[in-house]
Amino acid sequence: MTSSMSFRGLSSSSSSTVSSPWFYDVFLSFRGEDTRNTFIAHLHHALLQNGIHTYIDEDELRRGGEISPALLQAIENSRLSIIVLSENYASSTWCLDELLNILNCKETKQQIVLPIFYHVNPSEVRNQRGSFGEALAVCVGKFNEDVKKVQRWKTALQEVANLAGYELENGNESKFIQEIVQEVSRMVNYSYLNVAKYLVGIESRVQDIDLLLSIGMNDIRMVGIFGVGGIGKTTIAKKIYNSIFSQFDVHYFLANVRETSNQVGGMVQMQNTLLNEILKASKCFDVGNVDRGVYELKRRLCSRRVLLILDDVDELVQLETLAGGHDWFGLGSRIIITTRDQNLLNNHKVDSKYEVKRLDHNEALELFSWHAFEEDKPIEDYVELSKQVIQYAMGLPLALTVLGSDLRGLSINQWRSVLDKYKRIPSKNIQEVLCISYDGLDDNEKEIFLDIAFFFKGQHLDYVVKILDSCGFSPDNGIKRLVDKCLITITIHNTLWMHDLLQDMGREIVRKESRKEPGTRSRLWFHEDVRYVLEENAGTNNVEGIKLVVLPEGDDHDMIRLSPKSFAKMRRLRFFISCGAHFFGRSLNYLSNELRVLDWSNCPLQSLPSNFRGEKLIDFKLSRGRIKEIGGQFKNLTIMKFSECKFLTKISNLSSCSNLKELDIMDCENLVEVHDSVGFLDKLVRLRLYQCFNLKSFPRRLKLRSLEVLTLYNCSKLQNFP
Repeated sequence: MTSSMSFRGLSSSSSSTVSSPWFYDVFLSFRGEDTRNTFIAHLHHALLQNGIHTYIDEDELRRGGEISPALLQAIENSRLSIIVLSENYASSTWCLDELLNILNCKETKQQIVLPIFYHVNPSEVRNQRGSFGEALAVCVGKFNEDVKKVQRWKTALQEVANLAGYELENGNESKFIQEIVQEVSRMVNYSYLNVAKYLVGIESRVQDIDLLLSIGMNDIRMVGIFGVGGIGKTTIAKKIYNSIFSQFDVHYFLANVRETSNQVGGMVQMQNTLLNEILKASKCFDVGNVDRGVYELKRRLCSRRVLLILDDVDELVQLETLAGGHDWFGLGSRIIITTRDQNLLNNHKVDSKYEVKRLDHNEALELFSWHAFEEDKPIEDYVELSKQVIQYAMGLPLALTVLGSDLRGLSINQWRSVLDKYKRIPSKNIQEVLCISYDGLDDNEKEIFLDIAFFFKGQHLDYVVKILDSCGFSPDNGIKRLVDKCLITITIHNTLWMHDLLQDMGREIVRKESRKEPGTRSRLWFHEDVRYVLEENAGTNNVEGIKLVVLPEGDDHDMIRLSPKSFAKMRRLRFFISCGAHFFGRSLNYLSNELRVLDWSNCPLQSLPSNFRGEKLIDFKLSRGRIKEIGGQFKNLTIMKFSECKFLTKISNLSSCSNLKELDIMDCENLVEVHDSVGFLDKLVRLRLYQCFNLKSFPRRLKLRSLEVLTLYNCSKLQNFP
């Protein structure tokens, strides 16, 4: 007898979103006596192995005539329902009621329904004939008086039989299950990554890399994709990921490796992400340190067929920590690395490298046209003007996208005016080409763009809106304008992002405010400029923000030496963010009362200046500092976090902090007292005290109406609790 295993016209989802409003990916509906310990057991295991969160009712002996509320909730919270229609499925009123609820969710919640005809012909289900019809007749016989319900069951069976699905009569069940799982992986679109709207020139580059990957080979391969910033490396990697991830046991796209590794604890954070996201373990991993992370990754992935994409790598240690060698992964694994540094790939001894070339003239013209005209070629009157733009962009996709969006909707005369500006900019300098979009912003939008470029790239949208709103900007409209002009993007996690070229452009704009005197610029980020301004007391009222990026462990030469007057002239300072820099100096005479964000690691101050009221402060974080006591009139403060402040002994009266939402105190080993006022902060949502070993005095009463999270961990000397 020939095999009759067929796929009945089901089209895979083309959605590219990655987030999901559903708790479960899949709900399994089946007749236990037919398939529980055979087909369903194997299908359930295969779904879980592919990271598909699946609900299965484990109750072998169902009692009562109605579906439990928990089961109804599981159906409603599932992205997709698989209905295994076996010979005796229709003999169960429970199964038939499940079917009714599933089809209702299909209509009301756009749930995907995938029928599997397991040794049953779809026509038998549709017409309720044969052995399937006999099973239904047994069930119907018990409900002769409830004619309406019986008719609803029959209508539901007809509807599900008309849906596209899978049919197995006689065939290889293992292969059948594999096909189902691959299709389900494509349909539960949490795994898909959002890719650029217009993919001009991408397909040919993807095909070139596919040849290097050789997915059909049962070896382990590392492939590097390199090229200049903005050339499309990430877009290509996402497109590849979406097309092949379902062929692997486990898969993950680790974005922004360079950016994350520069954060304190960033490498461990990424190791934890891989262990938790790839393995989909029920218990959350926290490796604690890099060395243990290396051990756990290698141990847990060495027998698995893995697809891992590491995006935007810029240091060898990142590869050594996240994908140290071929022996970390099982046979058939593929590791893809995107980077700007070809030499890094050589040092890591990848199997193949691919350099992403600029778009050729025709590709560039098409990509630009989609963004400028929403067509694949320029409007007739704009052809020559469009070719001039192509010459300036030099085949760089990011530049073509930004310039096309900038010119969209303008008249020919306006185009000519803009192109006249282009001619004053050297064609080789892409940053200056991108600056044309910046020049089209109003003053409010420019300030927002520069603040994001310097201080808030990667931050949550709501947080940034609150900070910028407190500065007197109009962030809701301004951020939308920046998104419309392709200067920033909002990720699926609702964080703000911009390309490195655009961030560099913002920094260059500010540097040009005063090429020789950094103290007269509006924003500072370069370490030596900050050192000069603070050590030489060279700041002015122009300085609105300072951010110091994470630096390697420094010697005395790297340390910034503060004097009491270091901040005295910067009376308009809105942001001071220092992550990892080192300072010397015990006191300051002055800090600006315009500060909205004060985030200072290795803060050398024993106390805040007496003049500092902090009335506009919203985000206040200190770590690894020498501060001894905290108190203040921080009436707008919403976030207060202290970590590893070994000299901190007391949290003083915070009754004025009526808007405080988060209070985190971690590893402050000499903290003894938290003032009673903390117990009366109406808006406090999160209160965490972690490893404050000497904490004795805690608020005697807690009237925290908004509290959602309360953590007291390793506060072993606590003497009372309300």
